[in-house]
Amino acid sequence: MAQEQERGPSFGLNTSDYEDEYSVPDFPETTPLSPVNTRTRRKQLRHPFYPVTAESYGAYAVMITAAIIFSVGIIGNVSVMCIVCHNYYMRSISNSLLANLALWDFVIIFFCLPLVVFQELTKNWLLGEFSCRIIPYLEVASLGVTTFTLCALCIDRFRAASNVQMYYEMIENWMSTTAKLAVIWVGALLLALPELLIRQLVTEDGDPPDMTPCERCVVRISTELPDTLYVLGLTYDGARLWWYFGCYFCLPTLFTICSSLVTARKIRRAERACVRGGKKQIQLESQMNCAVVALAILYGFCIIPENICNIVTVYMAAGIPRRTLDILHLVSQLLLFCKSAVTPVLLFCLCQPFTRAFLDLIHAKCCCFFSLKT
Repeated sequence: MAQEQERGPSFGLNTSDYEDEYSVPDFPETTPLSPVNTRTRRKQLRHPFYPVTAESYGAYAVMITAAIIFSVGIIGNVSVMCIVCHNYYMRSISNSLLANLALWDFVIIFFCLPLVVFQELTKNWLLGEFSCRIIPYLEVASLGVTTFTLCALCIDRFRAASNVQMYYEMIENWMSTTAKLAVIWVGALLLALPELLIRQLVTEDGDPPDMTPCERCVVRISTELPDTLYVLGLTYDGARLWWYFGCYFCLPTLFTICSSLVTARKIRRAERACVRGGKKQIQLESQMNCAVVALAILYGFCIIPENICNIVTVYMAAGIPRRTLDILHLVSQLLLFCKSAVTPVLLFCLCQPFTRAFLDLIHAKCCCFFSLKT
């Protein structure tokens, strides 16, 4: 027994030494418990204007530019729609087409511009996946409406120059006008439908890491789509660059310029022959023809950056910083909104009937305001 008691400590565990070497530190009882998972902590939204840096100056520039475009676009397009709807003598097919274009421009500026500015400032989409898909769809549909409207205006101006009657003052049947506008709407909306298939919202880590992750709307086809829609999306994505360039840039600009040149020759010939209703009538038709050309030039100028952005994204994206691509995409979007805002300004400057009707509208609103105030 004595030998066993002497052997016991030599083969046993020396707990005192173990406790001295691996002793657990004593924490004060007043220390509060902290959560182990810090991911549940709410992350802060990035402030676009503070602290004052180069990016904050850019945010101020984007905000001021968007405010100017929004104000001019809303006032101008609403004025064009009111002028055509409330004046019987302005309800020709050409003016109806311009009012239809003003309606689309109003929709683009009123609904899309605030969401695009919010995404640029906060790097997050306000309505998530819905806004990521619907904004590109409406933008492309707007390009389709502008394209078909310019082509319809050119055809109508050629008919006016070729007709010996007083075509400019002729009021078209509302059913015929509605049918032409419906063709423009349905065609533009159908051609833009594939845009809904190729957009996805992805989330990237914020910089710095404690900020809300950035959301980006990228061209990516979801594998969860049915086979038919997936193949359609792949086909559209492969042909999107040249389809965009051919249908929404070359077609309206070249067709408008060529048709307007032929129409101008018809107008000059009619002016020399004096077969029209007088010099004033021919002058009005010449003004409308010049306005159509100006709209086509404005449209082509504003859509060029979008085509450049598409080409760079497809062929040179690997060698260009992402920030440069984002800036180019933002400039192209702002120019599209600028096109929608400047279109009514061109009409008021180049077309005498619209100028006179706009001044009458302002006079009527001012008189109504002062009468209510008194």
